[in-house]
Amino acid sequence: MLNFLYHTALGRIILKPLTTRFVSKVAGAFMDSRLSRILIPKFVKSAGIDVSEYETDGLRSFNEFFYRKIKPGLRTIAQEQDVLIAPADGLLTAYPIQSGLVVPVKQSEYSIARLVEDAELAESFEGGWCLVFRLCVHHYHRYSYIESGVKSANRFIAGKLHTVQPIALERSPVFIENCRDYTVITTRNLGRVVQMEVGALLVGKIENLTPGEAQVERGEEKGRFLYGGSTIIVLVEKERVQLNNEIVEASNRGEETPVKLGEPIGKITNVGA
Repeated sequence: MLNFLYHTALGRIILKPLTTRFVSKVAGAFMDSRLSRILIPKFVKSAGIDVSEYETDGLRSFNEFFYRKIKPGLRTIAQEQDVLIAPADGLLTAYPIQSGLVVPVKQSEYSIARLVEDAELAESFEGGWCLVFRLCVHHYHRYSYIESGVKSANRFIAGKLHTVQPIALERSPVFIENCRDYTVITTRNLGRVVQMEVGALLVGKIENLTPGEAQVERGEEKGRFLYGGSTIIVLVEKERVQLNNEIVEASNRGEETPVKLGEPIGKITNVGA
């Protein structure tokens, strides 16, 4: 179906209204309704979800199941100050930021300035890393702050709602077209970090718990995605982290690395600098 929508003329005609926020809101309203519970058993089976790992009592809709909480103890947040953690379950790809651009293998390049819609902010990440965590429908859809610090007020950028599957990324720079919500976190160990959530096809809503300025802690729940696979993007300044070799090598091959919330993905250099 995605191949038809993105690779044929007729498909692209049909795709245009599907990527609007109106269609997403209609789909989201149904997923919030009690009637949507009939979809849960088939979804669990097709996605291969082990429901024994989650808190599922009293769920009133498909969306409540989709952003279900995981049981205590099943996600451990690394506490060492020099450890960089994954802020979510997902598939991670790491890209160096060069000349203000991210140039993924086999995908459309995109500008950091257009991603955040702030040229001055974008410039501060030159030579750093763009970490892309792609969440599929079977993943845990709650996410946490990647590091402790003071977060800015969230900035929401309206846009379309393409799928974030690789087939769409090959056709267009999805991340600078889709709606997105980000905050800048001023940290002791990483300097300034951008943590961004990107909406996707049929994602009814990105729900962040603290929209205003606040002190936050590494591993503290930041928010959740409603129905649909989506993406978290983290921008890290130059010479702040040394990513795990296997992640960098896989990314250079155009491959994603499975990660889980809280696990180490690299080392923070010059802690406290």
